[in-house]
Amino acid sequence: MKKLTLSQKILVIFISSLAFTILFSFFFIHFLYSKLYLSSIEESIVYQGKRTASHYHYGELSDEIIEKIHWYNIVSEYEVIVVDHLDDLTSYFPYKIDYENLVDDDDYKSLNKGAYILKKGYVEELDREILGAIFPIKGETGLIGFIYIYVPLAAIQDVFRESIPLLSTVGTLFFFILFLILNRAWQSLFRPLQELQQLSAEVSRGNYSKRIETDREDEIGQLTNAFNLMSLSLEEQEERKKEFTSNLVHELRTPLTYIGGYTHALKEKVYSSPEEAESYLTTIEKETERLNKLINDLIELNHLQEDLYVLVKEPIVIAQIIWDTLDLFNILISEKGLNVQLDIEEDLILIGDPKRIQQVFYNIIDNAVKYSFDEGLLHIQLKSAGETIEFNVTNKGIVIPEDDIERIGERFFRSDKARTRTTGGTGLGLSIVKEIIRLHGGTFSIRSNSVTGTTVTIRFANNIQDGDE
Repeated sequence: MKKLTLSQKILVIFISSLAFTILFSFFFIHFLYSKLYLSSIEESIVYQGKRTASHYHYGELSDEIIEKIHWYNIVSEYEVIVVDHLDDLTSYFPYKIDYENLVDDDDYKSLNKGAYILKKGYVEELDREILGAIFPIKGETGLIGFIYIYVPLAAIQDVFRESIPLLSTVGTLFFFILFLILNRAWQSLFRPLQELQQLSAEVSRGNYSKRIETDREDEIGQLTNAFNLMSLSLEEQEERKKEFTSNLVHELRTPLTYIGGYTHALKEKVYSSPEEAESYLTTIEKETERLNKLINDLIELNHLQEDLYVLVKEPIVIAQIIWDTLDLFNILISEKGLNVQLDIEEDLILIGDPKRIQQVFYNIIDNAVKYSFDEGLLHIQLKSAGETIEFNVTNKGIVIPEDDIERIGERFFRSDKARTRTTGGTGLGLSIVKEIIRLHGGTFSIRSNSVTGTTVTIRFANNIQDGDE
């Protein structure tokens, strides 16, 4: 069975509600007809019959009495028949009710006991339902006659002849208003959904540029805004993926070009001296190492991002790792004449992977030294900040544009657009750093301006507090 759409389900609910309302109205009118109209007629017949019969408990059913009853028949809305014997009733009322005789054996027994009987049913000759009652008239010696009072019943449409037009008008007006409300709700609900469906089709085809304009603040508006944000995010990711691919091709093309060119030169012996050939081999070796590092960095970054790398955690004296790392940069720091200022709390302990933490410090310090101005300031700080351990590295050097700060750490992204092969690296170092920090439950942030310089801040949870063993 084909599943219904949401709009089809609402349409089915609306039609079902309409059908239920009509059906309920029919039964309600039938209830009024049965309980009010028929009950009132029945009560009136019984009251009139008992009242008439009670006047003649004694004596005979004389012509004068019968004449009075006939006169009542003329002025009354009911048909009244008076007979001496029950068998004579069929001559005055020669019809069958519901295709059965007016009086049967059980009726005879009830009447002889002095009880009245009700008769209701369809009379074919009158083409109408009738409601009546037969009442026994008692004399001194027993039953002296019978009174039969009946009335043809009005059809249900006759009873509600004046009410039906009003009900029809009110019902039509109600359903018209209901239709307008549902139509407005239909457009308000399904038009945005149709637009979302069209937008999703565009997104599935790779077109992330379209948006849906909306000023709604309800659930549909929130869904639309969420979808717009998703499209924007996908568009940005697509642009970054293209940029990543372009950067990857660039990073691979350059060393491969060097390797291919110098290999061809060596193969064809296009060199003037053994020293020149040796320099070609040295360049090929360096570019091979560069390719190898690039591939290793990509593999390492993927392992970190996919949580495939298992940290070997142990207590770390952070100050010692910072000093050991700084020793690796003594020559470069001296060449650039940097003024190094250290503000380190020596007793801070961190639970983490020592090799990975040193990799973080090495990369941060390496960038700070590399991009510092000659004879500039390099400030390294390690301190406890409540429940966190904070590591700050500040240098006076190239200012990072504000638009680039949020992208620091993306694969192959470099803020230095004029990068050289000497300072460029692979463009994956900070990406790896951020993943290592993430695996340690820490945070990474950068702020940069021409006044205070560039500061990289790393925060780790201080999982060994004062007094802990």
